[in-house]
Amino acid sequence: MKKFKEYVDFDLAKINSEVLEFWKNENVFKKSIEERPTSKPFVFYEGPPSANGMPGIHHVMGRTIKDLFCRYKTLQGFRVERKAGWDAHGLPVELGVEKELGITKEDINKKISIEDYNNHCKKTVMRYTSSWNELTEKMGYWVDMEKPYITYKSKYIESVWFLIKRLFNKNLVYKGYAIQPFSPAAGTGLSSHELNLPGCYKDVKDTSVTALFKSENHPFNNLCPDPIYFLAWTTTPWTLAANTALAVGNKITYSLVKTFNPYTKKPINIIFAEKLKKDVLRGFVEVLDSKDLVFEAKKNTYLTLGSFLGEELVGLKYEQLLKFCQPFEKKENAFVVVHGDFVNTDGGTGIVHMAPTFGTDDKIVAEKNNIPGMLVLDNKNNPVPIVNKKGQYIDCMGEFSGRYVKKEFSDTEKQSLDIDIAVKLKGLGLAFRVEKYSHSYPHCWRTDKPILY
Repeated sequence: MKKFKEYVDFDLAKINSEVLEFWKNENVFKKSIEERPTSKPFVFYEGPPSANGMPGIHHVMGRTIKDLFCRYKTLQGFRVERKAGWDAHGLPVELGVEKELGITKEDINKKISIEDYNNHCKKTVMRYTSSWNELTEKMGYWVDMEKPYITYKSKYIESVWFLIKRLFNKNLVYKGYAIQPFSPAAGTGLSSHELNLPGCYKDVKDTSVTALFKSENHPFNNLCPDPIYFLAWTTTPWTLAANTALAVGNKITYSLVKTFNPYTKKPINIIFAEKLKKDVLRGFVEVLDSKDLVFEAKKNTYLTLGSFLGEELVGLKYEQLLKFCQPFEKKENAFVVVHGDFVNTDGGTGIVHMAPTFGTDDKIVAEKNNIPGMLVLDNKNNPVPIVNKKGQYIDCMGEFSGRYVKKEFSDTEKQSLDIDIAVKLKGLGLAFRVEKYSHSYPHCWRTDKPILY
């Protein structure tokens, strides 16, 4: 019976070296492949690392798991030709090069040619290849490093396009739109797992606005012959210019209340969820007769005129809040009250301001109701949102054109755009409450700046 070698002094480093030396001298990895039939393959392409940075312990952990599966399939008699690869694309490579050269994306093709930029990226991305090869050998990770695939090579790029073309020919590729987290500071979209990295969500204090959306018509003339206003609360006032709908809950009870606008001091009739009356009208005093309605600095009063379910509000039209621009299509369907499954009475007003170009739930409900997002045509007749990839309002946004929607994106803007929009709404008599609000907001893990959806 064959026995395992007995070690008196258990020196792991020495044992490791001996095993690696044996594998190397006997070509064990190569034999483990060649001794299995080509008719029984188990294909493994390594999810490639990027060699522009040094490997870490997390790479050892990931590669160990990969190796377990490959060795297991080898023991089952499969021919496992492990193909190594190098990821030579992506933002980390670009950011590293730009930092090294002291440039930004804006300088490409100005201070540096595209060819020189690409060549520098290719040179940088393979900088630590020898360190990776050393780690690969030391940890006993079996993978073919002699003939790796490299993502910047034409052969690899063309193989990807070849596969996409096959999918296209089978009608398995379509063009669609989705709301994505985007980092203007880094110039790239982010994945959901990147937003869930530790520290990405930060507690911030933003300007919140409870805006007043004036109805064009309403069926409650018996209760109130005057215009009524829908109340909607937001912590991102910069999205109000992209509003194209309001969402209510069909089975939520809403109150119609007569009171005074705190900023203009004029009488106003407002609608919001009945359950949120104490929050919406905090600091207000309820009266039971219209003759007792009075506006005083320390005593604003209100009178409840009636209540009804949200389904009675669905289909009502209202006036556009900020009239900077119009949707380029289906504009006749915009500015209407719809039902939204996500609407609740946990906070806010029970009426949700919807900007379909900047919110996932908003977009889903808008598409279901054939409501457009606030997309306008640029000078090339392409539909674009009202915020560009730098995080700025585009040119059609009146006095706010060119302004950054988050002051963190700019080195010069001292005051938040949200504050200026709140001031404008106050002047138009379309703000019911403006205040600071503390909440958790996602930030880009690379730049520590806010992201946009």
